[in-house]
This record gives sequence, C-alpha cells and structure tokens, in this order.
Amino acid sequence: MKTAGAFAMLKSKARSIKQNVFVLVFAYRDRRVPWYAKWFAVCVVAYAFSPIDLIPDFIPVLGYLDDLIIVPLGIALALKMIPEPVLADCRVQAEALRKKGKPKNWIAAALFVAVWLLLAVWAGKILYMLMN
Repeated sequence: MKTAGAFAMLKSKARSIKQNVFVLVFAYRDRRVPWYAKWFAVCVVAYAFSPIDLIPDFIPVLGYLDDLIIVPLGIALALKMIPEPVLADCRVQAEALRKKGKPKNWIAAALFVAVWLLLAVWAGKILYMLMN
C-alpha cells in the first residue's frame, strides 16, 4: 500500500513539473518579464523538451539525474525570476491549456527529426570515411 501512495505522490510531482514548464512557456512570451528571466526560461524549456540530455539516459542511475535534479532546479530558479502577477496569469493560461489539451507543433517536431537525420547522415559519412 505504501508504494501506491508513493507512486501517486511522484505522479503528482511530475504533473506539477510539467505544468510549470508550460507556465514558463507563457512567461517568456509576456512583455512584463525581464529579459534575463526570459532568456533563462527559454533555456530551461528548451532543455526540458529537448531529446538531448546533458547526461544520456542510457547511463545507469546518472542518466536520470538531470531529469530529476537539473530540470526541476532550473524550473524553480526561472519561476523565482518572474514577477508574481505574471506568474499568476501564466498559471491560469497553463491550466487552460492542460484542460484543452496540448497543441501539436508539427514544425518543431519536423525540426527535431531533421536535426537527428542530419546528425545521423553526418555520423554515417564520418564512419564511411574512417573505414575506407
């Protein structure tokens, strides 16, 4: 029974972190946010949504440390840089987005796929040249 409660708590914490990432997305678009907070929020959001990690996930234990420590810490720091009235507005917008469902950004998805394909072609070319 304790594991069910712990799992529910972890699930709730993960939902909160995900919600705060969307709060940051709305905050960096707001004109009332200082430039340095916008810059930091963009970095945190990009890292949170990026498939590329500082420490690759396939490395046992260490691979998930960035997801468990770096992302929540970055979110917390970014939220502290944003004025409270702006945060309140952004939380309302993020909650509305959560209820409506996340929009699909096919352009961003295509960009990620294109970058990965280009990296794969580049790596393949290098391997081919090394083998010949």
